[in-house]
Amino acid sequence: MRNKLLFSYVVIVMIPVLLVGGAMIVYLREQALQSAIAQTVNNVEKIKTQTGNLLRVPTDISNLLMFDSKLNAVVNTQYEGMLDLTRAYHEFDDFKEYREQYREIDSIRFYSFNSTLVNNLEFIPVDAETKNTYWFREALTGTEIHWYYIRDEEDNLLNRLSLVRQVPFPEHRTSGVLVIGIDQNELNGMLSKEPFNTMIADEQGYVVAAKDPAMVGRTLKELKLGFDFHNKSKGTYKAEINGESANIIVDELLPQSSKSGLRIISVFSTDSIVSSANRISLIGFVCILMVLVAALVLVSMISLLITRRLQRLREDLNAVARGDLKVVTRVDGGDEIGDLSRQFNRMVESIHQLMQQVADTSEKNNRLELAQKDIKLKMMASQINPHFLFNALESIRMKAHMRGETDIARVVRLLGKLMRKNIEIGSGYTTLREELEMVRSYLGIQKFRYGERLHYEVVADEAALQAHIPPLVIQPLVENAVVHGLENKEEPVTVKVSVRMNGGCLHTEVMDNGSGMETSRLEQVEASFTGEEEPEAGRIGMRNVHQRLTLMYGRQYGIRMSSREGEGTRVCFTLPVEEETYV
Repeated sequence: MRNKLLFSYVVIVMIPVLLVGGAMIVYLREQALQSAIAQTVNNVEKIKTQTGNLLRVPTDISNLLMFDSKLNAVVNTQYEGMLDLTRAYHEFDDFKEYREQYREIDSIRFYSFNSTLVNNLEFIPVDAETKNTYWFREALTGTEIHWYYIRDEEDNLLNRLSLVRQVPFPEHRTSGVLVIGIDQNELNGMLSKEPFNTMIADEQGYVVAAKDPAMVGRTLKELKLGFDFHNKSKGTYKAEINGESANIIVDELLPQSSKSGLRIISVFSTDSIVSSANRISLIGFVCILMVLVAALVLVSMISLLITRRLQRLREDLNAVARGDLKVVTRVDGGDEIGDLSRQFNRMVESIHQLMQQVADTSEKNNRLELAQKDIKLKMMASQINPHFLFNALESIRMKAHMRGETDIARVVRLLGKLMRKNIEIGSGYTTLREELEMVRSYLGIQKFRYGERLHYEVVADEAALQAHIPPLVIQPLVENAVVHGLENKEEPVTVKVSVRMNGGCLHTEVMDNGSGMETSRLEQVEASFTGEEEPEAGRIGMRNVHQRLTLMYGRQYGIRMSSREGEGTRVCFTLPVEEETYV
């Protein structure tokens, strides 16, 4: 009784409270994470807007320079001496005015094929090295705008995000490449106040701006973030970065009139977001656990007091059962146990008086003994009627249904159905439909037990449902998938049963995405199917199915297994089915 009280407390109070507490912890953690993701998405969208506004300035400048007559004249004039060239450079001050007028602009350069020009860091003749750069080649493919991080170890002014664009001069049948460098401080300034690690990268993977300025100029591959950004489009991703779980927000920016764009990336650690929620949840969980433990101690003490008195009363009952009618119980108290003790004393006294009365007549005594022996024999010979068991289960189900416990009612119905099928199954054959009904009943009960940790699916060809198969050849495989699939597996596990007809054969597969097993372990399990030694407890059913199939149909029709550790297990078998056995 004491164990029942403790068990009832654990099942009815302790486990539900712990489950609710665990669910609340998961909920708070998920809410904190979703809030951080939403905030980061908004921040990334804000950075995207700010960056677009910043890049509009060099875009507008490039549009003006496309039709600048003074630029046309300087670039396409063939100069006979340095005096003429110096005078032309001195008179052209548009680049300087743009730099002074817009803080977003750091430098403006024009690369020309005019060999009479001299490099003054604004007008630069194109040499062989420049021709071979990827950004120069891309610029010559059209007049669209390109955005690249240009690296030049010899000229630090080029080490920054730059607008690259071809400027054609149709009347001279020439062209050049305009390069407008963006001020690095303006780019980094947008990201400096971001709460998480945020960066902007071009299509080549170069980081053009970042919250951490040390990242600028390095490629995403060089940063070794453990995440392939190359094939990832706009969205939210989860990854392992430096051994920690992290969330990555990726957005794309394609400025107006641009052929290539930029990618905005924000990375934050999951632990840093949920640590506060975890701490609060842990404190609450510890408080709940302390209350539950205190209540458990109190229940244990009360149950101990009750069971100790019942134990004493039971000893007195055993003494009476052994024929000692002089027993007088000493269990005190004003509760039901005390009343039971007093009634027991009166009962013993009454029995003693009755036995004194019947002692006078041996015939009556003999009849009484014969009657008692007959009753004992009948009690020993009687067995529980299966109909009584099913009726009792049905009464329990109806009582649970009337009280609104639909889940319990459904599981009791499934249990009764499963037990009835097991009793009805003989040594012959059963139909696939009936076998699958047992499987669904079993999975329904296990679903009630494990909840969201277990999902299942049973699929069968309609034409195969009337096929005759040996009984209990699928259910043990499903039971094995549930028991071992959920073993050491915290994530939800899906068990799928698939039966299909193929060329006069019934092909059955039981698959799960549970814990799986190593190759050596799989070989050991397969060897136990045919070995003489007794298999481990969890594999007896599978061995029984394998041996029955091979005995009835031949060695080629035994079960086959495949498994990978951490990915799941697949068990299948094929049975020959006569055409007249199914519709």
